[in-house]
Amino acid sequence: MSEQPSPIETTSPRSILVVDDDDTLRSRLAAAFRQRGYEASEASTEAEARALASGESPEYAVVDLRLGVESGLDVVRSLRAIDAETKIVVLTGYGSIATAMEAVRLGANGYITKPADVDDVLAAFARGDAARVAPSPGYAAPSLARAEWEHINRVLADCEGNISEAARRLKIHRRSLQRKLQKHPPRE
Repeated sequence: MSEQPSPIETTSPRSILVVDDDDTLRSRLAAAFRQRGYEASEASTEAEARALASGESPEYAVVDLRLGVESGLDVVRSLRAIDAETKIVVLTGYGSIATAMEAVRLGANGYITKPADVDDVLAAFARGDAARVAPSPGYAAPSLARAEWEHINRVLADCEGNISEAARRLKIHRRSLQRKLQKHPPRE
């Protein structure tokens, strides 16, 4: 990784909040920002992020979409309520159009999928509001069947392929889940 100036660097240190429940990823990302001259703080939950931002609102925030059982979208909402000027990029390993649209609707300035490094995050910040996703006049929302199929497969991936556990989390019968999984994904 080359040491090139950040597109958002200035002479004074910038503050950034890194919110992720993965301790290793969070600490490495924060360390990479510190190496580039940022004052980086870390949080693993929405409550921690809210407490840190209430004390001294960060100029930038990197928020994981999934924080254990919490949603990073709640963190975006909280950070926006504390300081509407905070620039926020949402990171996720489970990218979908629906979650990207929701993150941007709540005030995120960017949305990128993992794996992502500090350069990817800085590039998303540099794009700023230009990275905001706005539905075009011809935008066709995914069908309910497609959204259901994506959700089922995301929950199944979270359960590492365990159909019984996925059925419990989805609150449906295991056989019903198996039937749904035998179907091909609906067209968008």
